[in-house]
Amino acid sequence: MSSYDVIVIGSGPGGYVTAIRSAQLGLKTAVVEREHLGGICLNWGCIPTKALLRSAEVLHNSQHAKDFGLVLNGSVTADVGAVVKRSRGVSAQLATGVGFLLKKNKVDVIWGEAEITKPGEIVVKASTKSVQGPAIPAPKGAQGPGTYQAKNIIVATGARPRVLPGLEPDKKLIWTYFDAMVPPDMPKSLIVVGSGAIGIEFASFYRTLGAEVTVVEVLPQILPVEDEEIAAHARKRFEKAGMKILSGAKVTKVEKTANSVKATVEMGDGKSQVIEADRMISAVGVVGNIENLGLEKLGVKTDRGCVVVDGFGKTNVPGIFAIGDVAGPPMLAHKAEHEGVVCVEAIAGKNPHAFEKDKIPGCTYCTPQIASVGLTEKKAKEAGFTVKVGRFPFIGNGKAIALGEPEGLVKTVFDAKTGRLLGAHMVGAEVTELIQGFVIAMNLETTEEELMHAVFPHPTLSEMMHESVLDAYGRAIHM
Repeated sequence: MSSYDVIVIGSGPGGYVTAIRSAQLGLKTAVVEREHLGGICLNWGCIPTKALLRSAEVLHNSQHAKDFGLVLNGSVTADVGAVVKRSRGVSAQLATGVGFLLKKNKVDVIWGEAEITKPGEIVVKASTKSVQGPAIPAPKGAQGPGTYQAKNIIVATGARPRVLPGLEPDKKLIWTYFDAMVPPDMPKSLIVVGSGAIGIEFASFYRTLGAEVTVVEVLPQILPVEDEEIAAHARKRFEKAGMKILSGAKVTKVEKTANSVKATVEMGDGKSQVIEADRMISAVGVVGNIENLGLEKLGVKTDRGCVVVDGFGKTNVPGIFAIGDVAGPPMLAHKAEHEGVVCVEAIAGKNPHAFEKDKIPGCTYCTPQIASVGLTEKKAKEAGFTVKVGRFPFIGNGKAIALGEPEGLVKTVFDAKTGRLLGAHMVGAEVTELIQGFVIAMNLETTEEELMHAVFPHPTLSEMMHESVLDAYGRAIHM
């Protein structure tokens, strides 16, 4: 019976990063995986969707080549099969890279489905199937089914799409995001149920490729976790691009025909309308993979489909930990990675700071991009802060205009009493690459004074971050 200091169940971003850090700390480590090294993120989530969205972005730019003084000889159209093939190739390359990194760091890979039979013991059985079909063979050098011992077991099993009654996916007419990533052909029309990051990214992708897209959101605001002002700006841009958005609306009935769906949508005023489309994407969130792991038998505490943990990934059962999506929101890859590092460093006795969720950035890669960190203006006021709010529009930035991206907004929220940066929110070109500047500032407990005195290079989009801070204190220069 093989014995380890740490066994991580799941090799997604949280799992493989945790395993590598564990090995770096001198702990004998293994990771158990049942279908894909790299997990959902690398294979069916973060990475392949960004590859799809990049193809859509290139198509959009080519369609507007004339705006940049360029002439294309002939039309540019999307070959959906080739777009999907490129996306799958990107995922395959990165999954191979994860295998290399695990091997390089001397982390053993155990291939199969794990169950924790008691604290310190895992039984691994052969994988039965993957999310998209038959079980995937074990990679070369991986160990197989058997009983394994570990002083510390870290559950990093991720999450799967939430299924609502009446919206059960069938892979043909009603899709999850897995199906939406590998369409056999291009639908002419699409209904997207849910306007969170997943729903809006797919709505943006398919709209850019030419589909008629209707988004149905049960809440009054699309992108519900974002700042109201940012979400409103994004909505205008989406609608300008031809996307139809129904907020404060609920799908109450779905009828299927041979090759289409009819959705009855109940609006907030009680009136209903029927929308017909080729396909429907159900993007109503995700739920943690906590089943069939032995957690219930061992008395591990769970809440609303997720494992309950403290700031170091500890569950209520000694020797069992959980990180990433399975440990609750925000369900983001970078949250899982950092949470896992904190967890395993605590196991190794390195006394890390407890994991803090309030400084985790969120990014949505639609057109326009959306990025945020910290409290929205509304949440800051609800928390009792007196706030100072700064705003700066893309139209006032030279780099944005030169890029042909004059629409967008950077917004900052400060504590009026202390100057502490409480939150930052952006919508527009490349904001997913800008937000980290504010993340670092919040981690350093930076006030408005340090941000005002920081020198931002010109001409860059990042200058808008500076101007937004200045505006919060009545000192904006270029507006």
